[in-house]
Amino acid sequence: MNYKTIYLEDLGVRVEYASFCPEKGAGEWHVMLHVDPRGELFEEQLRRIYAAEDRLVQLADFEGAQHVLKRYFLSDSANQQPLMREELSVAVSVIQQQPLDGSKIAVWLYLVSDTRLSVENGALVARSNGYEHIWRMGMVSTEGDSARQTDVILNEYEQLLQKFGATLAEHCIRTWFFVRDVDTQYAGLVSARRENFIREGLTSETHYIASTGIGGGPAETKALVQMGAYALKGFQPEQQRYLYAKTHLNPTYEYGVTFERGTRMEYGDRSHIFISGTASINNKGEVVHVGDICQQTKRMWENVEMLLNEGDMDFGDVMHLVVYLRDTADYETVREMFHERFPSVPTVITLAPVCRPAWLIEMECVAVKANDNEKFRPF
Repeated sequence: MNYKTIYLEDLGVRVEYASFCPEKGAGEWHVMLHVDPRGELFEEQLRRIYAAEDRLVQLADFEGAQHVLKRYFLSDSANQQPLMREELSVAVSVIQQQPLDGSKIAVWLYLVSDTRLSVENGALVARSNGYEHIWRMGMVSTEGDSARQTDVILNEYEQLLQKFGATLAEHCIRTWFFVRDVDTQYAGLVSARRENFIREGLTSETHYIASTGIGGGPAETKALVQMGAYALKGFQPEQQRYLYAKTHLNPTYEYGVTFERGTRMEYGDRSHIFISGTASINNKGEVVHVGDICQQTKRMWENVEMLLNEGDMDFGDVMHLVVYLRDTADYETVREMFHERFPSVPTVITLAPVCRPAWLIEMECVAVKANDNEKFRPF
């Protein structure tokens, strides 16, 4: 793992990135772009972000890199997304989760090399060594309440997977659900997802899917829920393992929700871990350190670390961190804590209330570690 930060002075953009580039095989990069506000309107900040994205792939450290995923964190998605360029050759996620550094926009980029990319059925497909990585972002519905919208979105996504000969239960690795007014609309999502999962054969006796369910505003004002998902075809069942950290966390179904705490995917040359949105919770499903942002942050770190350890990794393997805060007044405290513990890891901190009001903070991450297992094909 290599961490680096560069500052594009002419653009006023800070580029934080982690790279995993073995001598043989595909390289992977996770990047966070942060733009200096400069008191400018959104359009000018966006122009500088786009310029930084375009310049990135020309740098020596990104030789052969191609954009797979771009997630934009905006301060006002309804007004800002119409000003963004249409990008048809990459998976794009746009959500209102205001960056708390004073800017109107930040972006998480995921890039790969030595991979064939194509857009099929509205999804970005990355093919290599017999694997098909299927990325579909920005799924919304305007039909009915949050439960109905969730059901429509999931049904449409399942129909999409069928076009690739895939299913939700067997091939979906990671989902993200962004919920407008999460304190009132999250319950509908939870109910509809549970019912859909049962129909698809996902129960407490089988498995669920690594996921984040968090506050966020879709640009479509009638949309209450927005979903993004990553699915994978071509792997053997034994390549996938779910992470529980039962000393610190309980199964999510015990408090009525249906997602896995984390998922480890093993390839011949590396392993990936996808950590779901994780907060300050104990193994009884109780919120820990109510009202204390510092202690909640520390317990959250501890929980994530236990999940990573169960997957034979640690924080030194993390490629990026996305941090969600309920209260903007906690930003400076949390920023200092993360900077002290993770000074090099690409990180973004956004305004995004967690699904329980007592949770002040949540985080998610992706980790990558070298592996040598001849049983499986390389990534």
